[in-house]
Amino acid sequence: MFIKGALGLSAALLVSIVLAIGLGPAPVPPADTLRYLGAALAGGTITLDELPTYEIIWQLRTPRVLLAAVVGAGLAAVGVGVQALVRNPLADPFVLGISSGASVGAVTVMVTGALAFAGIHALSVGAFLGALAAAALVHAAARRRGPAGTSPLRLVLTGIALAYAFQAVMALLIYLVPQGEATSTVLYWTLGGFGAATWESLPVVTVVVLAGMVLLRAGARDLDVLALGDETAASSGVDTRILRRRLFVLTSLMTGSMVAVSGAIGFVGLIVPHLVRMVTGAVHGRVLLLAPLVGAVLAVWVDLLARTVVAPRELPLGVVTALVGVPVFLVLLRRRGYVFGGV
Repeated sequence: MFIKGALGLSAALLVSIVLAIGLGPAPVPPADTLRYLGAALAGGTITLDELPTYEIIWQLRTPRVLLAAVVGAGLAAVGVGVQALVRNPLADPFVLGISSGASVGAVTVMVTGALAFAGIHALSVGAFLGALAAAALVHAAARRRGPAGTSPLRLVLTGIALAYAFQAVMALLIYLVPQGEATSTVLYWTLGGFGAATWESLPVVTVVVLAGMVLLRAGARDLDVLALGDETAASSGVDTRILRRRLFVLTSLMTGSMVAVSGAIGFVGLIVPHLVRMVTGAVHGRVLLLAPLVGAVLAVWVDLLARTVVAPRELPLGVVTALVGVPVFLVLLRRRGYVFGGV
């Protein structure tokens, strides 16, 4: 059943990608979209009149839609991992303050001109380094000597507190160096978007996200045991301190790589794991099989809405995900028979 579900979602994702690449202010029929993609991948021919449309399809929309699929899948998978890590069904990839740290890194690069050697990737590199620094700081601040170690509650509280601190630092940077561009950059990193997607930005985030999803799926049994509590996990031979440390590093790397290319996109990592659990139950092996596919499909269509509803202007992706995610979240809260979080 779940294999069939995965195959069905994979087919839906492929169809969604082709449709999303073709749709936009200058719509292209699916058959022509496939022909242009075939020309780019297999060396087909196009006429000179078709060159502008080909450039729109291959250079602008294709990397953007693929990035949306990769980030959507990654956010959903990280959401499952973070909820298991902190044993909190309301957690998402950004509850640990990593997205706020990434925003501080990006704004720092913008207002100081640091990392100039990275060229057009300076902002992304700054955001990634900011995310990693924030993850390390949160882990160090939440760590406590003794048997208790880094408890889930301490991680959540420390992450929330430091997220406020990172936001204050970001506001201070902008206040001290007022620039018109600063406001739009901060808005991008706090609300997210795929408008800056290029072919050059895809490989690193794709490799990190795919590798992370494989590792999370491989450790699905340990996540099941961790969800039952530390004492039960210990009796099953699982070292929760080491497991949490690995999960923290893995989810931080994945989140940092995604925030570096797309900004902070909320609600996908929070909502998708719950939607999937309503169908599969709480077994992480099943959830981690379907959640990335659901997240990818959702991100592709949300991005399409963001760039077409008020075209030629573009809505911040975080606004659209919030408008979609809040009603779903409220429905989940009111739904009877569903144990919120399923764990």
